[in-house]
Amino acid sequence: MPKDAAVEEFAGLVRALKARDGRSYEALGRRLSVSASTLHRYCSGATVPEEFAVVDRLALLCGADEEERRALEAAWTEADRARSRAASPAPTPVPAVSAAPESNPEPSPPEPGPAPDPTAPDPTAPDPSAPDPTAPDPTAPDPSAPDPTAPDPSAPDPTAPEAPRARPRRGAPAPLLVAAAVALVVLALAAALLGHPTRTASAPAPASTAPGRTAAPLPFTWSIGSQLWDGGCGHTYLVDRAPRAVAPPPVAADSGAWAGTHGAVHGGEALVRITVQGRSPSDAVVLHALHVRVVDRSAPLPWNAYRMDNGCGGAVTPRHFAVDLDRPRPLARPVDGLDASGAKVRKIPAVSFPYKVTSSDPEELLVSARTAGCDCRWYLELEWSAGGRTGTVRITDGGKPFRTSGTRGRPAYVHDSAEGRWITDSDSGWTG
Repeated sequence: MPKDAAVEEFAGLVRALKARDGRSYEALGRRLSVSASTLHRYCSGATVPEEFAVVDRLALLCGADEEERRALEAAWTEADRARSRAASPAPTPVPAVSAAPESNPEPSPPEPGPAPDPTAPDPTAPDPSAPDPTAPDPTAPDPSAPDPTAPDPSAPDPTAPEAPRARPRRGAPAPLLVAAAVALVVLALAAALLGHPTRTASAPAPASTAPGRTAAPLPFTWSIGSQLWDGGCGHTYLVDRAPRAVAPPPVAADSGAWAGTHGAVHGGEALVRITVQGRSPSDAVVLHALHVRVVDRSAPLPWNAYRMDNGCGGAVTPRHFAVDLDRPRPLARPVDGLDASGAKVRKIPAVSFPYKVTSSDPEELLVSARTAGCDCRWYLELEWSAGGRTGTVRITDGGKPFRTSGTRGRPAYVHDSAEGRWITDSDSGWTG
């Protein structure tokens, strides 16, 4: 299958950066916290990273200027769209709906216009207690003056098509005004009950800013990766489907689309990578603490467990934090990381808060949240300070809590690539 042009263009820019730097895939991958094989896939166009942050760090390492980074981001955006289109299942065709219902094939006759009699009350008036519709309209200009365009009321022509429009301000003004007043009351009541539904998503009101004031932008940017695998290959998803209805494991870079299509939930462990980068090269932002908030606990999901292990390359885990979601008050504990991308596995000593970030020195935090006994929904809070300002950023999975469920006692499957099907752990001999 030929590569998409947008993916090939993006891969060409990544290859050019790598060639300019001159370092090996392994050396660059170690700095980027990805395996050498993953970086090679980016350069070859075999896959597209799920987030731009990792490519932006590559650009910074290779000395790219602002214009080159903007061009790289634009190319990544197009390539990511192409990857999403390729990963999305084809939409189910929807049969066309005929204009007339099946049970009534004959078209309805056109709605008749209102009666031309100006003294007849409107039978569709919304309020039966409204004033007499024949009463004079106090808002009508000079009601005693005859309307020169009105037909003779003593001899109305019911077939005249323009009769309903000939007296827009004599026969029906009172019912229309009453209807308009009722509609305004209903709209005002709906706005009070629903919280101003007319506000559009393109211009949301600040959640914690006083009226008339604009919230100052954060002095840093942050992004997350929430579909990460241990070492780029080891992960378990819980899926509420039988094995025959589950697609083969994707490459790690396409795990988000695979999980979304299957409604998958992280099984046993969720890895969340937070990349924080300052906006200024000189004004540092201090990161003080990372807190874990569990918003819901329930029994583990009774779904099948599917392992993604497929023997890919090593990984780098700097700034590694372990979270036990089964504890009443989980904490993010700094733990030693491992660099397994080279010939030897190297330990990365744990470093606790605080950290400092600038535009040229970003920081990466990797959170490993584990559970055995709950279906947990949780989020993170990052405390920061800069230039006399302090604040807390809530880190979620696109506005929703992260979700991790225990897998104890669940049927577990691995994918047999030779046979092209999912098999049980006992059939595969897998003992991990």
